[in-house]
Amino acid sequence: MIQPNQPRGSSGIRTAAILIAVIAVVYLARDILIPLAFAITLALVLTPAVNWLQKVLLGRVTAVALVMIVTMMATGGVAWVIFDQLVGVANELPRYRQNIHNKLEAMRAPGQGAVGQATKSIKELATEVMSAETPAAPVPTDRPGRPQPVRIVEQPTNELARLRDLAQPFLVPLGEFVMVLIFTVFLLINQKDLHNRLFRLVGLGQLNVMTQALEDATQRVSRYLLMQLLVNVGFGVLCGFGLYLIGVPYAALWGSVAGILRIVPYVGAFVSGLLPFTLALAVFDNWMHPVMVLVLFAVLELVTSNFVEPWLYGIHTGISALALLLTTVFWTVLWGPAGLILSTPLTVCVVVLGRYVPEFSFLHVLLGDEDVLVPEAHFYQRLLAMDDREARTAASLYLSEHSLAELYDAVIIPALTMAEQDRHKGALDRTREEFMFMSIKEMVVEFSEQALRADSLLADGAADGNLPEPPTGRVLCIPANDEADEITAAMLAQLLEQAGYAAISFSVDAILQNAVGFMQPADNDIFCISALPPFAFARARTLSRELQMRYPRSKVIVGVWGFSGDCERAIQRFQPSRPTKLVTSLTAAVQFVGHGDSAISKESVQLRQLPSNP
Repeated sequence: MIQPNQPRGSSGIRTAAILIAVIAVVYLARDILIPLAFAITLALVLTPAVNWLQKVLLGRVTAVALVMIVTMMATGGVAWVIFDQLVGVANELPRYRQNIHNKLEAMRAPGQGAVGQATKSIKELATEVMSAETPAAPVPTDRPGRPQPVRIVEQPTNELARLRDLAQPFLVPLGEFVMVLIFTVFLLINQKDLHNRLFRLVGLGQLNVMTQALEDATQRVSRYLLMQLLVNVGFGVLCGFGLYLIGVPYAALWGSVAGILRIVPYVGAFVSGLLPFTLALAVFDNWMHPVMVLVLFAVLELVTSNFVEPWLYGIHTGISALALLLTTVFWTVLWGPAGLILSTPLTVCVVVLGRYVPEFSFLHVLLGDEDVLVPEAHFYQRLLAMDDREARTAASLYLSEHSLAELYDAVIIPALTMAEQDRHKGALDRTREEFMFMSIKEMVVEFSEQALRADSLLADGAADGNLPEPPTGRVLCIPANDEADEITAAMLAQLLEQAGYAAISFSVDAILQNAVGFMQPADNDIFCISALPPFAFARARTLSRELQMRYPRSKVIVGVWGFSGDCERAIQRFQPSRPTKLVTSLTAAVQFVGHGDSAISKESVQLRQLPSNP
């Protein structure tokens, strides 16, 4: 039994309910999901090393154990070196006690210059205002002051209790770190088994989609982690070099710290800049060097976060720059600092989900960096908005990479088809219709005069050395019904003229019998009827029959532009007055005029190479 189609509104409500439920689960189960997310990210980083060790005849468990040991030793070594350097810096701070004292005194007592005098005057005025507005507190005479609450603080009774109180703030992060390590080891060891279980969970019928989704997500996250590593290393190197030129001690240390802390988006660079700034305050007698440190970190962070990262991350993760910022705020609110660090990998997974699951395709549209509108839809939308300049820009951009015939077939004709569909449904008002047709006519004339690129058919013919000779007859391009057909007939005549043929396009307002009779068609002339869907066949069939009855020796071509059905079956609808040829693109029409019957067998191949009409 065929079930009725589910209403679109109920489907949207169902998708929204599922999305809200998922967000609630992600928030409530964050204590487990945060370590798991870190473990998955770490597993993606270490998987190439494990796979490489397996290729040198090591077992999976042995390879995982070796990689984990090396990783932990390397991480511990780097942390120890940085900690030792920080201790050395702390030990040297007493040497600069006098500089620190002088700067603190300068901040407490402003100088005697204009700024200092202005600050002093503002403070005195504020003091007078506050003293005038604040009433004197009443002096209690007959009751004692309000008793203060007493808080009993228990002191540790022994060394173990002191050690417990000292270690308690570190127990939660340490426990999460251990969970991340355990999850990572199990993910690396049982990677294939987990993949197979996931495939079985989604069903055997979804193996292809699930395989593509996993590969896509893995590649995007891996590329992001690699790009982040390169960006952070470059940021740290530039910071260290800049601090060295300024003269800040331990420049290499601060550069390393800056590169590591930039793992935390937006916050890490600020924190890493405070450390050398504080040291510069202590070391130098003036304010020039601390200000230079601030300027160095501010400029590098602004350039990196606003230009380098959006460009690199957008290209390699498929996420738009604005979506990166919004999702960073979302995951930070949901998971706190962990969400801030994991925001981009998590968003990549969400975008991949929207790409391969139709119910969540809106996530891919909202967060992805791909063009959501194809060129013909963007061109039509700009015309609907009566934005002639932007529509011309879109067409010119497409024309810069394609031929004029491809622009007409892939952009302008599909846009006219959408306009015809809206017009027949009553969704296109008269003002926009007139503006659209007028703008397209002007563009057609403008692009013809510019001739930015040669027609692709002529270029191919010249390269092969068999450029067809123009026929002696003329090509009479006749619109089938309305103004849109007239525009397409003018475009066809324009392409034929550029190819060296004698072509004439007629206006839809002219009386057909008088106009065609005035031209006195000869036997070697070719008629080309131009028609646009959705109601193209009825008028084209009538016009084709009239032309064949009046000029039986002339060829009649019917162009139903953008038609995606079977041409052989469609041409049967013209019986008994069957035209010489039915074409669906301007390119195919120019080919047939130039090559005649020899182009029939090649036409279907050429049509498949053209962009399809949505």
